[in-house]
Amino acid sequence: MKKIISLLIISAFSASITLIAYTQIINPELSKKSNLALEKNNTLPVSYITNPSGGSNIDFTIAAEKTLNAVVHVKNTTVSKGYTSFEDLFLGRPQNRFQVGTGSGVIISPDGYIITNNHVIEGAESIEITTNSNKNYTAEIIGSDPTTDIALLKVDTDEKLNYTTFGDSNTTKVGEWVLAVGNPFNLTSTVTAGIISAKSRDLSGKNIQSFIQTDAAVNPGNSGGALVNVYGDLIGINTAISSQTGSYIGYSFAVPSNIARKVVEDIMEFGNVQNGILGVIGTELNSKFSEEYGTNETEGFYISEVQENSGAKTSGLKKGDIIKSIDGIKITKFSDLKGFLNTKSPNDIVEVNILRDDEIKNIRVKLEKLTTIYIPIIGTLKEINNEELKNKGNDYGLEIQELSDYYKQEWISDGVDKGSLVIAINDIKVNTVLDAKRALSKNSEKVSRISIIKNNGEKMVYRFRWKIFKKKNKNHSNLIEWFFFKIIYENVIVVL
Repeated sequence: MKKIISLLIISAFSASITLIAYTQIINPELSKKSNLALEKNNTLPVSYITNPSGGSNIDFTIAAEKTLNAVVHVKNTTVSKGYTSFEDLFLGRPQNRFQVGTGSGVIISPDGYIITNNHVIEGAESIEITTNSNKNYTAEIIGSDPTTDIALLKVDTDEKLNYTTFGDSNTTKVGEWVLAVGNPFNLTSTVTAGIISAKSRDLSGKNIQSFIQTDAAVNPGNSGGALVNVYGDLIGINTAISSQTGSYIGYSFAVPSNIARKVVEDIMEFGNVQNGILGVIGTELNSKFSEEYGTNETEGFYISEVQENSGAKTSGLKKGDIIKSIDGIKITKFSDLKGFLNTKSPNDIVEVNILRDDEIKNIRVKLEKLTTIYIPIIGTLKEINNEELKNKGNDYGLEIQELSDYYKQEWISDGVDKGSLVIAINDIKVNTVLDAKRALSKNSEKVSRISIIKNNGEKMVYRFRWKIFKKKNKNHSNLIEWFFFKIIYENVIVVL
């Protein structure tokens, strides 16, 4: 027994000596060699943790089920006059011609309010709604906004309809999964999937838009349909595609839900859209403008002018300030700023984060009502009060606040200058910014006629002829080229 105990003691002692030798002498040497090997091989750290919310683990079925029955088919019937035979042409007997356009819409309340695109229902004599369960309704137009391309419809029904709820488009992220639901090519409700490719896209080149860009397949007929997240929340209204053929080739664009919801709420409450403005003029920064303005910042909105009697002026914003964010929303380009302001109303107070003299400052600004509109062919027009109108000898009109630089000399040479009164655009009387927007929307954003009262009291009507396309072609005379244009398959924006 004593021998066994002695052997156990000796074994334990030997094991202890071996362990100490390994931890103090051998192991440090191995660690050094291992570290040297890592340095020589430039081994990078790798994470093998899987993301349960990405890849093949995404389940679209819940979002699809929530949205399919809330998306409807919209049929728009318009009536135009035209000649159907040589006899009608000769006798001057134009006939009514019925034209049908189709698109999609999204039910946003159980009592039948439907949101869609303005261009889907524009000029409609009648509108028919078909649900995913094949029920038909006649819809009326409650209101529309050509600038954001959003319209609100209403159907009367005793039963509660399936509807979708608005999500917060400000919180969406690039790379996030989305579904596009609509009625392309007159098919019943169709679901396609993709990701958010970019945010705050401006397709017009006029800094008036702020779209969500996705790669979810969207085609003609999808206009007015839903863009939803994986929870089935409405984060956008599908509106346009970028295409070489007229059909989807990889890019689609949606009006953010926060903008669409603001438009709908304004239409319900006021009958039109109430836009809030900061009261600043400027440009988005990049390398070129940063050098021009003498700043090292290449992101943000540079304020070059603060308008008098504006919320920005009252709050202390100054020329040279760089807007970096508003209410926590990062501002890197003008469409970021435009998209944010399109979700706000007059009298809203926002917190503006600016960079001034290399210091970050937070300034609270009360937004003002939009009272000006810029029309490229003439310039900036401004709403004025009744007393000012009376002094100009008219009871309606918009005052020319600033002439367009491009046409300035032509207007001045004809006696039109700042202070002149624009009383009609495209034969529609204008007294507010909304009137001007409606007049422009009637003619695809172009001015064909404009009536002006000059500062000397003289009234003039100007007409404009727009040439869509003209190109020298040896097979056609100039006369034919003047009246006809070719379809050039380039990368163009197609309104669905």
